[in-house]
Amino acid sequence: MTFWAREWKNNHMLRDYTVEDYSTDTRTHKVFHALDEICSAFDLTHPQWLESTIRDFKKHSRCRFTQDCFVGEEIEFDYLEFQVLEED
Repeated sequence: MTFWAREWKNNHMLRDYTVEDYSTDTRTHKVFHALDEICSAFDLTHPQWLESTIRDFKKHSRCRFTQDCFVGEEIEFDYLEFQVLEED
């Protein structure tokens, strides 16, 4: 699987990061491992999966983590977009 994360502010992409995971883990484990790697690369705390975030990810394989998802941390961007680019 291939994942793509992008930070957005004022409709401009600030930075992006791609993660590839070809392990035999489950899809859910791959999603969480990719998000771990992205948060480490961007030096962020792990965002919370809100009901709306989970719903969007299940439906579109893409979601946005806004300030509400980053409990206890002030982010300097509008949202972090997390997307599955390629499924196994």
